Order: sequence, then C-alpha cells, then structure tokens
Amino acid sequence: MPGRQHAHEHRAQTTAGNRRRLFAVLALTGTYLIAEIIGGLLTNSLALLSDAGHMLTDVAALLLALIAIHFAERPADPRRSYGYHRLEILAALFNGVTLLLITAFIVYEAIARLQQPPAVQGLGLLVIASGGLLVNLASAAILHRGHAHSLNIRAAFYHILGDALGSLAAIVAGILILTLGWTLADPILAIGIALLIAISAVGLIREAVDVLLEATPRHIDTEELRAALLAMPGVTGVHDLHIWTLTTGLYALSCHVVVDGAAFTCDKLAEIRHLLHDRYGVPHMTVQMETAEMAAEEDIHL
Repeated sequence: MPGRQHAHEHRAQTTAGNRRRLFAVLALTGTYLIAEIIGGLLTNSLALLSDAGHMLTDVAALLLALIAIHFAERPADPRRSYGYHRLEILAALFNGVTLLLITAFIVYEAIARLQQPPAVQGLGLLVIASGGLLVNLASAAILHRGHAHSLNIRAAFYHILGDALGSLAAIVAGILILTLGWTLADPILAIGIALLIAISAVGLIREAVDVLLEATPRHIDTEELRAALLAMPGVTGVHDLHIWTLTTGLYALSCHVVVDGAAFTCDKLAEIRHLLHDRYGVPHMTVQMETAEMAAEEDIHL
C-alpha cells in the first residue's frame, strides 16, 4: 500500500533526525555538566547545584532516549508483532518520573536552606549559570523541531527546558545576591523552578500512561469517526471499534463494519480503509466487514 510505505519512510527519516539531535544535545549537556557541578560546589549555590543535578538526569534521559530509539527500530518478530515502539513510551514515562523525584529533592533541600541560609558567591553563580543558560537554549532549539512528533523527544525536551529555567533562576538569584545581598533568593527561586518542572512532568506522565493504557488518541473523536463510517453508502452498523497509540504519531485501529449485501465487496473495504487512513491518519488497521446476518450469528456465539 503506497500510503503505508510513505508513512514508514517518513517515520524512518524522522527517527534519523531525532537521533542526530539527541547526539548533539548529549555532547553539549555532558560537557557543561562537569563545569556546573564544580561551579555549584565552589559557589555553594543550591539553585546551581539543583540545575546541575537536573542536568545530570538530562544526560541519563538523553542516553535512555537514544537507547529507546535504537531498539524501536528493530523489526517486529513473532513474539512482538508491533516491534519495540513502546520502549520509547516507557523511556518517556521513566524520564517524567525522574523529573518529579528531582523536584521533590530540590524543594526539600530549599526548605532546609530557608531555615538556615548559607553564604552564596553571587558572581560565580551568575557567570556559571549564564553559560548553562546558553547551553540549554541551544539544546532546546535543537530538540524543538522533533518534540512535537515524538513523546520520547518531548521528554528530553522538557528536561532541557527545565534546565534552561533552572539556569535562568540561578542567574536571577546571582543578581539579587550581588545587588541586595539577599541569599534567600537562591532557595526561593529553586522552589519556583521545581514547581514549573513538576507541571511539565505530570503532563508527560499522563500522556505516556494514556498510551500504555491504549486510550484513544486525544486528536481522534471516536463518535465522529463512527459517524463518518455510518455515513458511507451501504454501511448499516459499526461495533467493537478500538483506536489506540503504538508510539507517538503511530496509531492502530480495529473494528467491525456491518454492510448490506450489495455493499459486501472488496471496493467497499478499500473505501473504508482509505477513509480511516486519509482522514484520521491511521496506518495500521484491522477492519472486519460483515453483513447483518453474520453480525447476528456472531452475537449468538458470543
């Protein structure tokens, strides 16, 4: 089927592009991670250390995303008929959970520092955080093009975006410490950025869980699709309709379509398949076409 072949070719090109983006961001992030850890220890800044800790998980998240892409490209086999696409979703779920754990640790440490604020070197904090912001913005720009088409890439993008916000908060804290001597700015801003990261993490986890639970894709209205099928000449019923996501952008569907005797033809089946593929973007489908008599007999046996 030409449409299916085109979809597979497009997906292969997208995957290759995502891999290149992840490698580039991994190189940037890994290099600056070392500088930020050293800088956080020297300046005694929680905002900087929390950003470094988040950057460390970024490195792990990027590696995990690359591993998931590698395995997702493996062909299907008799035991895994859909292949390994779900590994990308599992990687995204894991990264979302780690984001929540990081925010919990940052908030815990920040509350302790609010009670006993330590001395923080504002100038060193400002310089290192500025470098971190530039690296994070460059990484986010690299990943942005692919984040809309892959939950796996989106998870990595959110990690990087959270880092960029963390670096920005550290810069603001450095300015406040240098100009006003307000050391409480460091833990307060760390808490604020942790809450922003948590919001992204919750959304990411919810989306990954929806895929794992085989929920209907959010952009597809099941009743509208059913109505579109029923509006086709000769179609009298639709039942056992299921639509789910294999991985981001790759959907599957199964259904029984009841037609009158005259419409029980290969042409009608092809018409149904084209509707599902062209209007709703479903490349993998199993359509059982049956007459009313066949459907009634099936109900009796059930």
